[in-house]
Amino acid sequence: MAGRIRTFIAALFHLKVHFLLAAAVCATVPALPMAAEDTALPWTHAISMHGTPALAPDEPFPYVDPDAPRGGTLTLGVQGTFDSLNSFIVQGGWTSARGMRERQFGNNILESLMVRSYAEPFSLYGLLAQQVRMPDSREWIEFELNPAARFSDGTPVTVEDIIFSLEIIRDKGRPPYRTWYGEIVKKEVTGPNRLKLFFRDGENRELPLLIALAPIFSKKHTDAATFDKSSLTPPVGSGPYTFKTIEPGRLVVYEKNTDYWARDLAVKTGFDNFDEIRIEYFRDETTLQEAFKKGLIDALQFRDPARWATGFDFPAAENGDVTRLEIPLGVPAAMQGIAFNTRRQQFSDRNVRKALRMLFDFNWVNRNLYHGLYTRTAGYWDNSELSSIGRPASAREKALLAPFPDAVDPDTLAGTWRPADADGSGRDRKVLRAALEEFGKAGYGLKDRKLVNRETGQALAFEILAKNEDEEKLALTYIRTLELLGIDASVRSVDPSQFEDRRTKREFDMVFNTWTASLSPGAEQYGRWSSKAADTEGSFNFVGAKEPAIDALIDAIVGARSREDFVDAVRAFDRVLISGAYAVPLYHVSSDWVAHWNKVAPPQHHSLYGHEFDTWWSSSAQ
Repeated sequence: MAGRIRTFIAALFHLKVHFLLAAAVCATVPALPMAAEDTALPWTHAISMHGTPALAPDEPFPYVDPDAPRGGTLTLGVQGTFDSLNSFIVQGGWTSARGMRERQFGNNILESLMVRSYAEPFSLYGLLAQQVRMPDSREWIEFELNPAARFSDGTPVTVEDIIFSLEIIRDKGRPPYRTWYGEIVKKEVTGPNRLKLFFRDGENRELPLLIALAPIFSKKHTDAATFDKSSLTPPVGSGPYTFKTIEPGRLVVYEKNTDYWARDLAVKTGFDNFDEIRIEYFRDETTLQEAFKKGLIDALQFRDPARWATGFDFPAAENGDVTRLEIPLGVPAAMQGIAFNTRRQQFSDRNVRKALRMLFDFNWVNRNLYHGLYTRTAGYWDNSELSSIGRPASAREKALLAPFPDAVDPDTLAGTWRPADADGSGRDRKVLRAALEEFGKAGYGLKDRKLVNRETGQALAFEILAKNEDEEKLALTYIRTLELLGIDASVRSVDPSQFEDRRTKREFDMVFNTWTASLSPGAEQYGRWSSKAADTEGSFNFVGAKEPAIDALIDAIVGARSREDFVDAVRAFDRVLISGAYAVPLYHVSSDWVAHWNKVAPPQHHSLYGHEFDTWWSSSAQ
């Protein structure tokens, strides 16, 4: 009897071992024999969301100067502060040091398997991965690492580092990154430098490209246990620079890695030309502007037309030591707006939001504050083929919208909707009457010169959150019009750190926000607009949108197999966002405004997105 018991226990032990092994295999499995169609799929140097990449394997990006001189220092300035060196987590993700990994300042510390060309809608070229392949179904993607790839400490970038990076952000990162990387259901090591990633399905056709852009950390130098905690410990990356100086809230300095592994690759030709990059932080915009005028800052992007039109009356600009650039943009205009927090009771009714949207007198603001340099923003992809403005819905759009008959207003469906066009007086009676009618649909009316809810007697009141003097000035102008209808609105200005903290925690009524736009919107829209993201800490869904039509249309965008289907899905999505009245749309310009001292120089050609300082160089460098 005892022998039988021992046999039974041994069998249970072996069963447990097999179970644990099977569980481990589900996460990362060794190479298995490939299907014939897998082995026949060719490797390539580049991939695109739609169509074919434009560049040959050894061709540099078209917005660089391949012969740019190297050396010197670039000093940049930003308004704000920083208290973290990890932008991929919730805690500190919004107040991380600039320049570690971003388009305008460069991917100076962290790199990814592939790198994006900003001369194309959405094409990626090999960086840490020298080759890639994926099937048309996009159910998996396979990478072959460049054996020369190294972290800044000289250790090789391995498949193990790739797996670690994807898993640590999946488990401890902030949205939308953790959502994207959570879609990987299996990781298969197919060779010494090869990794094959399998997805739940191929419905999100953008997902393989997003995975290819994941930041890659050194497993050896990254503390997995504390990854989700804000930290000033410098991450070890494979990028062209390392940290030289870190002064929280004041200064970060990047120093060129003289042993940078990728300096001779075609995708890095013309990039990373300075020996040192300094990024200085300023509490307010005025101080930053004065620093630029004194030559303490080498180059600066301008967003305020008033400063652009009148801010160059100092000697260096007048004698030619400072140059102004107006770079035409080839991408849709970003949507700048004052966003509603629809979680607040006073903004839960769409008619209230529509009425408030009508009361922004763009013509008065543009003429009196911005020298007439702005164009009114209407939708989320203005100035592109993706915009629904001025275009009636196509048959395909109507089919996508058919299950949601109340999601789009008739004039928006017809392409005739435009923002209210006030006469520029700041008190256009026609617009005020129309807005009052819209308020009436939500149960509001005037009583004792106050706009109140007829049922509850509660006055309409709210606060606008601003982070600088320009936003505060604009909010006060808007409030003056609101007061004409008895609306009790106020503005609260906080420093940029508090602003981001309150925005992340949804502690606001209305808040200034910019929704950047590209020619290839995709899975990032889940983080901005999906119902799931509305209740997810750290997501970009600041407005709290919870609309089934939004969720369905984002699915249609990321699942589109042709450019035609993609364009129709984005236009339908644009119509739903406009009809939802989630923000008061403001304005945009069609050029990127940058000024620089002549001790630094830009390339002759620029990307579709405007300036990229990692393509510039020192005028004194040889």
